[in-house]
Amino acid sequence: MALVLLAGLALIGLKTLTHRYDRTVTKEQLLDADARTDRTNLDGPLNYLLIGTDRRAGSTEPDQRSDTILIVHVPAGRREAYLISIPRDLLVTIPPANGFGGGPDKVNAAYEHGGGGQAGTRLLSVTLNRLTGIRFDGAALIDFSGFRQVIDLLGGVQMCVDTEVRSIHTNHVFPTGCQRMNGTQALDYVRQRYDLPNGDFDRQHHQQQLLRAMLDSADHADLRNDPVKLDQVLRAVGGSLTVDTNGVPLEDLLLALRALPPDGMHGVQVPSSPQTIDQVSYVVLDNGGNGLFEAVRGTRVPAWTQANPRWVSRL
Repeated sequence: MALVLLAGLALIGLKTLTHRYDRTVTKEQLLDADARTDRTNLDGPLNYLLIGTDRRAGSTEPDQRSDTILIVHVPAGRREAYLISIPRDLLVTIPPANGFGGGPDKVNAAYEHGGGGQAGTRLLSVTLNRLTGIRFDGAALIDFSGFRQVIDLLGGVQMCVDTEVRSIHTNHVFPTGCQRMNGTQALDYVRQRYDLPNGDFDRQHHQQQLLRAMLDSADHADLRNDPVKLDQVLRAVGGSLTVDTNGVPLEDLLLALRALPPDGMHGVQVPSSPQTIDQVSYVVLDNGGNGLFEAVRGTRVPAWTQANPRWVSRL
């Protein structure tokens, strides 16, 4: 949804945004050839792969496993978007690559087995393609640690904590209730999954909530009348991203996405259940995804969400 955040900022001035963003963002071939659409049609439904890590692609430091994996489905008409969270512990079959012989593992290990960065994202994309049958119109690799600056420049984000939780990273206690969080606090909160009633499913929902909260903050910030802050926000967002637009000009993509309203975003959790195999905890798909992936491929996501409301949340 980082591209959607930029598209929201495009309402302030598309040409200015495009030129500034284009100079700061890194562009790479993030999608495997088997996982990308032959030709993106901006008038039809779109599917994007969004991967969040703690380090940016191209870093000389060791890469971690992908912390966040989202499939973003935007139906034709651009009035809604569905953020489909892929559980990090989902049991999948990862193809051979980069010296890895291939085989079953947790889905977030695909990024690591591919070597991280561009190659790791390609392996993750083809892993998801073989699991879901979905071909992607583009991808974005997000350094979420870099989003701290973006959140702070936007004046923080409004997050509603439904269950009190103590951070395993900082020992900070997040009390229940809606509260303003700065970048460090927000990113710490959305990484928590232990001691929450639904574990990783709660973490997925909180990550989806953060993306919506960032859009809300961008929408309410007076960036139109503050060109200095606008420039800072654009550079911070662009500096946190590596993108693959599948050959679509950036200006055309932002123009297609900028009409998407923040209240048109829906969070979707993949129907799955925990399972222990050889003393290792995994998440296993229920009934092959219970029709979700078929719905995305067939662009029938609204019908699927109406039939399965417990897996869908309005952000």
